[in-house]
Amino acid sequence: MGSLENERKTTGWAARDPSGILSPYTYSLRNTGPEDVFIKVICCGICHTDIHQAKNDLGMSNYPMVPGHEVVGEVVEVGSDVTKFTAGDIVGVGYAVGCCKNCSPCNTDREQYCAKKIWTYNDVYTDGKPTQGGFSGSMVVDQKFVVKIPDGLAPEQAAPLLCAGVTVYSPLNHFGLKESGLRGAILGLGGVGHMGVKMAKAMGHHVTVISSTDKKKTEALDHLGADEYLVSSDTEAMQKAAESLDYIIDTVPAFHPLEPYLSLPRIDGKLILTGVINTPLQFLTPTVMLGRKSIAGTLVGSMKEQEEMLAFCKEKNLTSMIEVVKMDYINTAIERLEKNDVRYRFVVDVAGSKIDDQ
Repeated sequence: MGSLENERKTTGWAARDPSGILSPYTYSLRNTGPEDVFIKVICCGICHTDIHQAKNDLGMSNYPMVPGHEVVGEVVEVGSDVTKFTAGDIVGVGYAVGCCKNCSPCNTDREQYCAKKIWTYNDVYTDGKPTQGGFSGSMVVDQKFVVKIPDGLAPEQAAPLLCAGVTVYSPLNHFGLKESGLRGAILGLGGVGHMGVKMAKAMGHHVTVISSTDKKKTEALDHLGADEYLVSSDTEAMQKAAESLDYIIDTVPAFHPLEPYLSLPRIDGKLILTGVINTPLQFLTPTVMLGRKSIAGTLVGSMKEQEEMLAFCKEKNLTSMIEVVKMDYINTAIERLEKNDVRYRFVVDVAGSKIDDQ
C-alpha cells in the first residue's frame, strides 16, 4: 500500500452518455490530503437519483459518471489529521463529499444546504477533478462526510439508510414530528417510502400509506406495519380522510398532482416533498390557505442527522428491505427500479463483484 499522498486508480461502473447504461471504467482518484479517508467500498445502494443523473434527466450530467451515493466501505488508511476514524472501521458515505465549511448552513449543522457543497458524483472537487460515486472499488472522502456504521448493523442494510433513511428522518426531525401520537402519512412506497413507514412507526405514529393503487396494500399493512392504506383514486376514502393528518411525507420521484393530498392534513399540517422531480407541480392556493397548511421540501439530511438516524435505527432494530445484486446486474437492476420492480432497495455487492483496484 502506497502512502496516502500518492495518486491511486480504481475501477467503477460509469455512464458515458444519456442512455444511462453503465460499464467498467478505470480512473484516478483525486489527490488525498491530511483530513481524507481512503475507503474500500463494500456495497452501495441504488437510488432513483442515480437514474436521473445517469440519464441526464435534470440536464446537468457530465460523463463519464460513476453514480452511487449510499456507500458503505472499510477504512483502509486515514490522513494525518483524521481524528474520527481508524483503519478497519466500517463507514458510510452519502450524498456529498465536500462543502465550504464557512457559510451559515455549514456552521449550523445544515451543510446539505451549503451553496458550494460538492456532490458525491457528477461534480468537481476543489482540485478540479470530477467526483465519482460508490459503484466503484474505492473512494477518497473528507472525514466530515464520512459516518461510522454502528456495530451490528450489516453493511448491506446500512447502505440505503444513508440516503433513503436520512431523507425521511430529516423532515421528521426538523419539523418537530418525532413525538409519539402523531398521525402521519407516507406518499409512495418505494425505497424512501418504506423506510418512512418504519421510522414513523418506531416513533409511535399512526401511519397511513398513500398509493395510487392497492397493489402494495398487503405489504404496507402486514409487512411494514402501517396502520392504514389509502388509495388516492378512491374519492370516498380520500374524502373520509380529509383533515386527519399532522403531516404527509411525499416520496414520489415523478410528476404527480398535489391537490388530492392537500385536503388530508389538518390545520397547520404539512406536506413535505422529498422526491426529485424535474416537472413543475401545481395546486390551487385556497387548498393551502384555508387550513394554514404548509408545503415544504427537504434535501437528504445533515451529517449530524446521519449519525442520529443510524443510532435510532440501531436502537429500534430498523432495517431496510433489500435485494442484493452483483455489479454486472446493475443495468438490469436500474431497468427494474424504473418499473418499481424491487422491494424496496437494490444494493450492489461491490466487494463481491471483482472490481479490482489498480
